[in-house]
Amino acid sequence: MTTKAEFNAEEWDRVLQGPAIAGLMVVSAQRGGTIRESMEMAKAYKEARQQHARTDLLGEIVSTPPTLDTREFESVEQLRTEGLQRIRDTVALLELKASSEEVDAYKGFVLTVAERAAEATKSGGVLGIGGERVSDAERAALDEIAAALGTERDAPSVTDAPPAEPPADSPPKT
Repeated sequence: MTTKAEFNAEEWDRVLQGPAIAGLMVVSAQRGGTIRESMEMAKAYKEARQQHARTDLLGEIVSTPPTLDTREFESVEQLRTEGLQRIRDTVALLELKASSEEVDAYKGFVLTVAERAAEATKSGGVLGIGGERVSDAERAALDEIAAALGTERDAPSVTDAPPAEPPADSPPKT
């Protein structure tokens, strides 16, 4: 089993930052909802802490809050390009130091954090009516994150579900 002790301080910071960067990339892909999205990301960490003991790698990762200074990214595009590269670099590092099961668990967690951020609020619509659960921009960010992780998003997921059709007996929109 891989532990924090097998990483130097800089490497460990990168490992901790991966999930947060993925979530931030999704948040920045679509305006609005940053409070709800941040709360959903925090819930993903809490749930992972409950599922993983501090004795496994993912348990150690989620027990330590990431330190990420969002001011280091001067634009959304810089966040996207540097964020994707950091995720790729972190996965490569983990593939050198961790078991394949630990790497898969990390990839799954990073993607879960990003998906939870995407699903936190509806986009479009007015006053919470209408809109879509995950915008095209958020979906694109999730696909890029999955590609950087070297994995695919599970299909079908809530984030890919088409908008619900109104019931057949509902009045037509005018």
